[in-house]
Amino acid sequence: MVVAEDQWAVRSGLVMILESVADIEVVAEAADGQEAVEHALRLRPDVVLMDVRMPRKDGITATRELAGTGVDVLVLTTFDVDEYVFGALRAGAAGFLLKDVEADGLIAAVRTVARGEGVIAPAVTRSLIGEFAATRPSARSVAEDDAFAVLTSREREVLVCVGQGLSNSQIARRLLITETTTKTHVSRILAKLDLRSRVQAAILAQERGLR
Repeated sequence: MVVAEDQWAVRSGLVMILESVADIEVVAEAADGQEAVEHALRLRPDVVLMDVRMPRKDGITATRELAGTGVDVLVLTTFDVDEYVFGALRAGAAGFLLKDVEADGLIAAVRTVARGEGVIAPAVTRSLIGEFAATRPSARSVAEDDAFAVLTSREREVLVCVGQGLSNSQIARRLLITETTTKTHVSRILAKLDLRSRVQAAILAQERGLR
């Protein structure tokens, strides 16, 4: 993975925590968003841990540039929710953590994103839902209603589980299907709802009160 953080002391601490476990390797460090993008495109890590406010290129712009490259971005921020974090959501970030996260929580979040799943710090979730609902145009809501109508019953069940924050393995156990099948359903849901990430799907499911 790549760690992007402009404060050397903070970055060093994050790297030390992440490299304390055998299954995570930090292949590069970046002091700004430009370096983060360059390292990510060259090394193709599974995850970039991305600070938001950095010189030269901020974390949101960097996240947007990495969309569609197969590199997932886990945003790390000091702020509960502001225009930067919401911008990261729209850019397709796979997860959001606050910088006060404990070491075990950080490691678990990186592993989760590396598996292709999403993660949102509990303190961030409610505000993100409010921002997501407030800024989407009404036309998009109509389009979502049409898309919900074409979801299969199983896809709708999976979307409900995603909205509850369940992992693929948890969804598989609950619905008595395989993890591979779960991943396929999630991919189809994102395509049908024109969403860029699992996090967006989770927020949408919560916003719409899917049960």
